[in-house]
Amino acid sequence: MQRQGSIGGSAAIRVRVTGGVLLVAHLALVAWLMLRPLDVPWVMPPNLRPLAGIRADLALGWPAAARPLGEGLALLAPLGVLLPLAHGRLAVSPLASLLRTAAAGALVSLGIALLQTGVPGRVVDVDSLLLNTAGVVLAHLAVVPAGRAWLRRRDAREPGTGAPVTVQEELSQGRTPTIPRVGIAP
Repeated sequence: MQRQGSIGGSAAIRVRVTGGVLLVAHLALVAWLMLRPLDVPWVMPPNLRPLAGIRADLALGWPAAARPLGEGLALLAPLGVLLPLAHGRLAVSPLASLLRTAAAGALVSLGIALLQTGVPGRVVDVDSLLLNTAGVVLAHLAVVPAGRAWLRRRDAREPGTGAPVTVQEELSQGRTPTIPRVGIAP
């Protein structure tokens, strides 16, 4: 049996461990930033209409809208690179990788939004979920396909380093013995 498209040997372990450690560190930073209570005199009502907050930001003009939109895009954008890095596969469908990463980013963003409902001073904003997911997708599209292509080219230049890990199958030892059925005595 072969593990298709995975980086071979200790490089795979290093890449996956590095990706996992960076992923945990980033999620801890995001949790610290987004789940801290805010000391504010009043709180805006929750925004449950998609794109309403983005339209309101854009109505203020591009310079004023750049900061909140950029923050929304950048908050979870590293997940677009760290999730595939922690997965550690080279030969994977680009569309499947993008869909998996986008779904994971949307779920993380939804989890943060749901946890914020119990934090004083924080409210749910559906636009933050949309912006966070878009940031994950943009980061994935910008980095992951080029990084995988570079790693595949590097493995092709260096023979023996990129060979898939093979697991030797058990040799057949004949038919499995069966026990004849014995009737029950009266």
